[in-house]
Order: sequence, then structure tokens, then C-alpha cells
Amino acid sequence: MVKIVTFFLIGMAILAIFGRLRFPRIGPKRGAARCPSCGRPMIGRGPCDCGGKA
Repeated sequence: MVKIVTFFLIGMAILAIFGRLRFPRIGPKRGAARCPSCGRPMIGRGPCDCGGKA
């Protein structure tokens, strides 16, 4: 029984490694827009609180 569980876990680890090699980045491709003046993340379309332009 222990041997079966060990082989299963090793197989899952190998599949996970191949999955990461094939799809290295899954998720958002770009970061949040940032204010050019202060560097804080911009939320919405309005101007930043620091007074810089959006």
C-alpha cells in the first residue's frame, strides 16, 4: 500500500514539473497601471491622489 501511494505521489510531482515547463505563466499578463508621479497603483480612471495625471 505504501509503495502504491509513493509511486502516485512521484507521478503527480513529475506531471506538475512538466506542467510548469509547458505553461510557465498562467494568470494576468501585465501588472497594474501605476501613477507616473508617485508610482502607486491606479484604481479606476480618475486622477491619482498625489495630483499627478492618470
